[in-house]
Amino acid sequence: MIVMKEVTKVYEMGSSQVLALNNVNLRVEEGDFLAVMGPSGSGKSTLLYTIGGLLTPTKGDVTVNGTSIYELTPRERAKFRRENVGFIFQSFELLPYLTALENVMLPLYLAGISPIEQENVAKEALNKVGLANRAFHKPTELSGGEQQRVAIARGIVNNSTIILADEPTGNLDQKTGNEIMQLLYKLHEKDELTIIVVTHDPAIAGCTYKVAEMIDGRVVEGEQRTSQERK
Repeated sequence: MIVMKEVTKVYEMGSSQVLALNNVNLRVEEGDFLAVMGPSGSGKSTLLYTIGGLLTPTKGDVTVNGTSIYELTPRERAKFRRENVGFIFQSFELLPYLTALENVMLPLYLAGISPIEQENVAKEALNKVGLANRAFHKPTELSGGEQQRVAIARGIVNNSTIILADEPTGNLDQKTGNEIMQLLYKLHEKDELTIIVVTHDPAIAGCTYKVAEMIDGRVVEGEQRTSQERK
């Protein structure tokens, strides 16, 4: 479970301040599949990175799976993030000089896993996203959709229970974007993952079970759908 309680984030921009999150309260249950929608500058990405332990709030508390993550030391928080949270970014964030397999192995290397186990577990993650046959290709040899599948494999390779996706279809055409959302849905169903997707696209939000809308740093409303109501 993820709980944000009265979370505010203020960016210092020279002599001025930008209020990115304004007293946000949000509760995400274990196993939720949530879309966070809103226009550019509404605070969606700031909210996501605050949940993920990457942006310390100016005030307020963020609890993930019972742990108040900003009461941890930076080293403890990095370890907690590595063991519990997978990130998926709009720009894929793959290292161009590594193969797909090596990119997926990277979090396992940072976790101190043995080389043989790194390879075996990474191959299994690539298989889950349908890219077992592309393991030894570098990012420049992969399509945009394939690169995002590699990024998803990297996000789940540590058996993370929480996936945070920042505009994961933003650099993809509509067909490929829908395929990526269907993949996330299947992973959510099969592995009971908690997934939060930031998007400005109602069609992408329609692939999830819940929607929270943000305006000017606030969560202003939400809705919930049954499986039959998903698009």
